[in-house]
Amino acid sequence: MRVPRTVWALGFVSLCMDLSSELVHGLLPVFMTAVLGAGMVAVGVVEGIAEATASIAKLFSGVLSDRLGRRKPLVVFGYALAAASKPLFPLAGSVPLVLVARFMDRVGKGIRGAPRDALITDVTPAQVRGAAYGLRQALDTVGAVLGPLAAIGLMILLASDIRAVLWVAVVPAILSVVVLVLFVREPPATRTGHANPLSRAALGELTLRYWFVVALGAVFTLARFSEAFLVLRAQDLGMALALVPIVLVVMNLAYSAIAYQAGLAADKGYRNHLLLWGLVALIAADLVIAAFASLAALFAGVVLWGAHMGLTQGLLSALVADAAPAPLRGTAFGVFHLVSGVALLGASLLAGWLWSEYGAAASFDAGAAFAAAALAGLVTYIYVSRTRP
Repeated sequence: MRVPRTVWALGFVSLCMDLSSELVHGLLPVFMTAVLGAGMVAVGVVEGIAEATASIAKLFSGVLSDRLGRRKPLVVFGYALAAASKPLFPLAGSVPLVLVARFMDRVGKGIRGAPRDALITDVTPAQVRGAAYGLRQALDTVGAVLGPLAAIGLMILLASDIRAVLWVAVVPAILSVVVLVLFVREPPATRTGHANPLSRAALGELTLRYWFVVALGAVFTLARFSEAFLVLRAQDLGMALALVPIVLVVMNLAYSAIAYQAGLAADKGYRNHLLLWGLVALIAADLVIAAFASLAALFAGVVLWGAHMGLTQGLLSALVADAAPAPLRGTAFGVFHLVSGVALLGASLLAGWLWSEYGAAASFDAGAAFAAAALAGLVTYIYVSRTRP
């Protein structure tokens, strides 16, 4: 059974927007610290607030898509808002304007996220949902590879003029909106609507299985803070300014190489294995980066970090899709992303504080500790669920 064309179109839209966003993201931590003079705590605050904002927006957009019975208008608005934020980055002369731009960008991501994920479920047969989410994630991650590569090439071409490079990010962002409007089709089946997705009766339709997936996603996110700290670690170890985006290239190459295959494995029943090995990869990544102050160790850790993402991110979306009733899919994804976003805010703030007070190794050691706790909890849950009569 084939993945539907709408999923391919959404994947290409994600590719274009992620190319734009990662072009910015690959340079933004350095732009904030080296050009605008921000400290590590400020970076953690900006990244944490931006991602938490996206998660809050996902809740309300998911609920609204269930209420309206339509997904595409919200997806278009979310991508358009993110595209509108891109010119603000090169115009920024202070950290507050960067925060505004990141706020707009992440609100846009939040608005589009839950309806887009629900739309994929709407158009995809259950037998290939793992593959569908893995494919969209893989294409998204191709953009995340191309973005930092473009940043590196443009930094070299433009003599490390970060502002000039950031202007280029506007082009693929606009292209993503054009492709979305012209080529993504919403099936009539999503237009049924739900009277009040946040009512007690509606939320009562979300099963214990669903809430376990929400808790699992939160724990995974708490163990993995913003990738901005990987970029800053490269700069901390002496990598040239023009080359630091290569960190995100390497991470996303590992991510994209694994995501689709992980989706296929999930459809064949290997979901617990993927979750367990994903946590093992994250623990190893954090420990390697913390223990060895060298670029070789950093890149080994970055590959493991990308492997963790590829093994777990598409799978978590598929788990939400399988556990959520059809009329509440948008709400279910929204709640999932909200809880994960709050966890990411806490993780990024903690990572920034630990880095400022105790050094980079402390941030990554803390990540390894959270991931180890998550691994122990997951192993216990799997064991109990298998032995319970």
